[in-house]
Amino acid sequence: MSAPRQLKLGAFLMATGHHVAAWRHPDVPADAGLDFQHYKHLAQVAEAARFDALFVADSVAAATGEQASRMARSDHFEPLTLLAALSAVTDRIGLIATATTSYNEPYHVARKFASLDHLSGGRAGWNLVTSDAAAEALNFGREAHLGHAERYSRAREFEQVVRGLWNSWSPDAFVRDKASGRYFEPGKCQVLDHHGEHFQVKGPLNVARSPQGYPVIVQAGSSETGRELAAETAEVVFTAQTSLADAQAFYRDLKNRAARLGRAPEALKIMPGLFVVVGASRAEAEDKFAEFQDLVLPEVGIALLGRMLGNFDLSGYPQDQPLPELPLTDSGQQSRQRLLTQLSREENLTLAQLGRRIAGGRGHFSVIGTAGDVADQMQAWFEGEAADGFNILVPHLPGGLEDVAYQVVPELQRRGLFRREYAGSTLREHLGLPVP
Repeated sequence: MSAPRQLKLGAFLMATGHHVAAWRHPDVPADAGLDFQHYKHLAQVAEAARFDALFVADSVAAATGEQASRMARSDHFEPLTLLAALSAVTDRIGLIATATTSYNEPYHVARKFASLDHLSGGRAGWNLVTSDAAAEALNFGREAHLGHAERYSRAREFEQVVRGLWNSWSPDAFVRDKASGRYFEPGKCQVLDHHGEHFQVKGPLNVARSPQGYPVIVQAGSSETGRELAAETAEVVFTAQTSLADAQAFYRDLKNRAARLGRAPEALKIMPGLFVVVGASRAEAEDKFAEFQDLVLPEVGIALLGRMLGNFDLSGYPQDQPLPELPLTDSGQQSRQRLLTQLSREENLTLAQLGRRIAGGRGHFSVIGTAGDVADQMQAWFEGEAADGFNILVPHLPGGLEDVAYQVVPELQRRGLFRREYAGSTLREHLGLPVP
């Protein structure tokens, strides 16, 4: 008899927290972005709660300018460096880092993540993204991003090359036989010799096959092109969905696309973002969230909105008027632009109200209430085939993560929806994914 299906949980760490004004709160260390002890505490809290993985996003540009100067988003650790350090102070929890295909080379990414997988004993995951922050292009010899279609074409080939490099060596290739003098078996090395539209890579990789076969591949795109790439290549998909019905439709669509490509449904885990504020009562949770909302300057919320809509400058539009009609972004996330535009229309929000509305969850589904309220929503989405698990976002760190670990997780465990102990030691084992 197979074990009952259980939720997968990721802890999405963003320095001071996901709320744009979190750094201003008295309970939040404003310098958290460069405080390793802060991250060490977060990692150990999440591991003690038996989370599947930590997730760290990234941008290869510093946010600058007047509005950016009011956000804690311009100084933070490079994710792979941070997760390598965290691998030494944790034992089981997965370690997922973002690395863009727009401004990296496949060999570098393959080598770094294979190294992290070895360092951590098989706990690495790569969040494959195409860059959407406009400023990143200026740091890599370009005036603007590649167009949306070309970015995804490059990403698809990039992933193929990385996967090919991870397959450079058979698991038993390195015999290291001192008596015979043979370090590796030449016949157990596969030279990639890739020649494509975007890359030419000879190989092989100078890292042995990693403990998981290769690190878990994660993606976050929800546009049509992004869904196709995810169905072809991803093992975990992070997504932003605002309602149970939308999440169910996305879930069915991704699983069906994967099935048409010959992939088993369980080989693709779908984990929507879930923004959580926990209180002993709903009123307490709402009061807690209101403390953060009161710290949001209107111009900061609007600046965040413009960035998330696809790198638009909205500073010249009236704050008390609806979101203006905007062209489809070619440099940003098209799926997030559609989601936020729909949210603005459905709730009839002004520009300032929409900026304030997304200041915490950034368009992700939000639950503000007791641990039971949060568990109820998670259970409904999980059992309603809208999610295989969730990537948890909290307004502030460390307090928000501690609330989830100490209050929500025990409630999920009581309901039999989440593990009490790790059954395996690798990220693939936690997620129930096969070794390639």
